[in-house]
Amino acid sequence: MAAPDIHQLIAARAAELAYYSPYFFLRQFSGEPQQALFGTGAAERWNRTSGAETYHHIAPKADVYWLLHQLEWDSAYFGAPVYRLFTGLFDAQAATTQLAQAAIALRQHLVARTETFYAFCVVPAEDVRLLQGLTAAGWQLVETRLTYYREQLTAFDHPRFPVRAATVEEAVHIGQIAARVRNPYDRLHADVGFSNARADAYLGQYAQNTVAGKLATVVLVPDVAGLPVDSFVAISDLETDAGALDARLSRVLLTAVGPANRGWHVKLVAETLHRARALGHEAVLMTTQATNHAIFRTCEKLGFRLGATGHVLVCNCL
Repeated sequence: MAAPDIHQLIAARAAELAYYSPYFFLRQFSGEPQQALFGTGAAERWNRTSGAETYHHIAPKADVYWLLHQLEWDSAYFGAPVYRLFTGLFDAQAATTQLAQAAIALRQHLVARTETFYAFCVVPAEDVRLLQGLTAAGWQLVETRLTYYREQLTAFDHPRFPVRAATVEEAVHIGQIAARVRNPYDRLHADVGFSNARADAYLGQYAQNTVAGKLATVVLVPDVAGLPVDSFVAISDLETDAGALDARLSRVLLTAVGPANRGWHVKLVAETLHRARALGHEAVLMTTQATNHAIFRTCEKLGFRLGATGHVLVCNCL
């Protein structure tokens, strides 16, 4: 019997790939367009994307295709290739040991290219077999993520709070806030391959880029006379995805609250929801770690619901 080709393996993985949509839990979007955009369709189009590549591991009983994307900015920042693994494609009969062997072969392939690299993936909790295969091959779990969402924004009537958009001149300060407010459970801080100082610096640069590099649509900060700015929320309006879904959506990319602005997390997120309501958005999404109990309280106060759970795994050779 001939080995299955990539199209057959994509079809075999359709049920799991449906959960790779960041919006699968939003019922107003049917499953078919989400599969076409973010699941099986994304896998079919993979090699047409800049920076994307496919590594095919051929084995007697289990062909596996690994879909990788090299992240340009991250690679430049760390001075070594940084890859995000989108997923693996394999037959329904592939055993965990075979998936593990394929994942080991992927690591060897990357090491042969350059001994120093960093790879990570965000795997939906529903993709159990991929999780088992990667962890059996030595990929480490560093973070469990929960994605919350808030719909029915026209009914949102939480009290208002004074905020304003951060200016480009405040970008460095925004980065400093993020670097100071360390979260030991985020992807880099939880990875033993990174020192706290290195993880702080990366997070600070990312936060700075939400303002100066326009990674976010807007960054909101408190606007109270006499109150120092020691917190922020970075928001993306998800223009590309929203356009493809014919919708209006926004996502909280990053928040940080320093001691001088204690209590402002719920206020900034509330203003994020007020902003989305004013813009006619259908939903606001926010992702956090499963360990971030303070965020859970914010979600409960503001009417968010749990939508998805994912696990972040890493292969760190930096």
